Amino acid sequence: MKKLALSLLVSAAMPVAALAQDTPNETESDGETVHIDRIVVSATGVRDISITAGQSVVEGEDLLRNQAGQVGDILDSLPGVATTGFSPGASRPILRGLDAGRVRVLTNGLGNIDAAETSADHGVAIDPLTARRVEVIRGPASLLYGSSAIGGVVNVIDSRLPTALPEGGYDVSALASADTAYDLREFGAAVDLGLGEGFVLHANGSYRETDDFEIPGFQLTDDLRADLLADAAEEEEEGNLDEAEELREQANVEGFVPNSGTETYSFGVGAGYVGDGIRFAASASYYDTLYGIPSGPGGHHHHEDGHDDDDHDDDDHDDDHGDEEEGEENVSIDLEQARFDFEAGVAVGGFFDEAILRLGHSVYTHTELEGEETGTVFDVRGTEGRFELTQAPTANWRGVIGAQFYLRDFEAIGAEAFVAPNETEQYGLFTLQELFFGNIELELGGRYETVNQSSDVLGIERDFDIFSGAVGFAYNTQSGFTVGINGTRTERAPSGEELFANGPHLATQQFEIGDPDLGVESVWGVEGYASATLGPVQARAAVYYNTFDNFIYLSETGEEEDELPVFEFLQDDADFIGFEVEASAELFQVASGSVIADVGAGYVEAELSDGSPLPRIPPLELLGALEWQSSLFDLRGEVEYYDDQTRVAEFEEPTDGFTHVNFSASIHPFRDDRFVLLLQADNIFDVEGRRHTSFTKEYVPLAGRNFRVTARTRF
Repeated sequence: MKKLALSLLVSAAMPVAALAQDTPNETESDGETVHIDRIVVSATGVRDISITAGQSVVEGEDLLRNQAGQVGDILDSLPGVATTGFSPGASRPILRGLDAGRVRVLTNGLGNIDAAETSADHGVAIDPLTARRVEVIRGPASLLYGSSAIGGVVNVIDSRLPTALPEGGYDVSALASADTAYDLREFGAAVDLGLGEGFVLHANGSYRETDDFEIPGFQLTDDLRADLLADAAEEEEEGNLDEAEELREQANVEGFVPNSGTETYSFGVGAGYVGDGIRFAASASYYDTLYGIPSGPGGHHHHEDGHDDDDHDDDDHDDDHGDEEEGEENVSIDLEQARFDFEAGVAVGGFFDEAILRLGHSVYTHTELEGEETGTVFDVRGTEGRFELTQAPTANWRGVIGAQFYLRDFEAIGAEAFVAPNETEQYGLFTLQELFFGNIELELGGRYETVNQSSDVLGIERDFDIFSGAVGFAYNTQSGFTVGINGTRTERAPSGEELFANGPHLATQQFEIGDPDLGVESVWGVEGYASATLGPVQARAAVYYNTFDNFIYLSETGEEEDELPVFEFLQDDADFIGFEVEASAELFQVASGSVIADVGAGYVEAELSDGSPLPRIPPLELLGALEWQSSLFDLRGEVEYYDDQTRVAEFEEPTDGFTHVNFSASIHPFRDDRFVLLLQADNIFDVEGRRHTSFTKEYVPLAGRNFRVTARTRF
């Protein structure tokens, strides 16, 4: 019965639990706490706010089931959430069709301070293996985290900052996993140790390695294969036999994606103090990943002097991604981040409950390797800080006010340095308030930012004043039905990449030209939602419409530079409209267990003012599952359906739909979940699938049939 009450809160494929803390919405079932009416997220400044629309939390066994090397892949099954899916080593989340500079990815409530927004082939510098929960926040609450959160917020919570004392004086957790499609080997461990007198130490470490991953059929799409084979026939007719053979070898790569392996490790240490009315903690962490960049037709990473892939046998395709075959030059990325965090909270008393200070500093380096040679190096140095005052909650009012700053120095050196060195300074003030009038809830949010973007190399400096606001209204009935509406007006300053780009962006096969005269992007948004708990059935539905003024996007000019098509950053009006639906119900009980059904759907449509579609918009997704739950083990079958995407932008190819069927069994012999063994079979029927949202969809399909085993223990 535990998961039934929780499954509404995320996608139909992933029912998950809300944060276990005292709230008015708790009930007791078999001695366990169950949260049924709203999600309680732990992001700083939100944990006491009842945000009811469009929020999701992934943790526990559901986080294990969807564990992946990049945070975008973990969330891909949630309604309204997609992923860029460039490669196994680089995948950012997409929320309601928006990504990059319109979705903030956070670590423990602060920005991740990396270069993931600069290019689709740049990985997110977060190790999901260390995450304890992942939160998706949309609506008025997203204003707490910056104007770049127009699409929403993804907040990854780990335990590096020990802000609570472990029960019994210590807390130890460990995880190990292996699979067949990626030849995955991963393990991680974390320990919190109470030292007495309120002091606690933390340490964690993890390692993850995969090889070139297996796919159901050919690496390339049918159209690309046909083009290459036609070119091979022409070369053969002209007597160029070697060239013809190389083209055929590229067209006939089958069963795996070359140069797609990854190797990642991370570690962190922290110390904290928890006393009467005061707490503070500090941590240092290091993240390192080396991952291959799969190549499309014509060479590796589309370099002008790229080399063709050698032929591989299926039996030896799992060569390490860093190896260099004779006559070929693989491109890989070596990404490192050292991060330092501090958090302090002090009880205030009176009108305010607690004052919270959070600081994060990151030293990030991203090196592109062409074989053994260093190509482009991206360096990012950044600091972000937040100061918040949470108000003492009353029966009718609660909220938070605060201030935030963000400083970033960006520099790229090398052949792909398509963005000039630039600096960002951002300062903001924000508030989120929630008022109660009987069965009526009213949310009010506001944010002001001043943003300075400058490039000394170009001699350009731009200043922006940004104002954003939101209002939410909800009506709750005694019968468990809630209906509400949110309205937002959000502004965003153009990013350094959009302002200062001018060069070849080889990851996307484009020569990109920024516009230093771009203006502020703004959007009016409205969202209506309803949720209900009616006996054994729980359901939530949301429909939204966002209309942009001066939407910033890349547009092809029809010209070429450095043998690449030229794309310019332009501004135009744009509209996004979509919906999300999810429901869960206990069907019946059998064999000392309960049978649960989950369903979900998500869809978004986006177009410019002239009616032309925007590129890489996710298609309709339908999700469904049946699960048998008992005290000892659970059995779950899932179906994930992704429709064709035929509404495509100019020069963009349509994408065929696909259906994946998954099965999992979890064994948890102890009631407190001290040990969990998870057995999975994903994409059981070995069906080919390609993400329309991916720049690399034509030569990086999704993995084929995959068997996986995961063991987790905590004591």
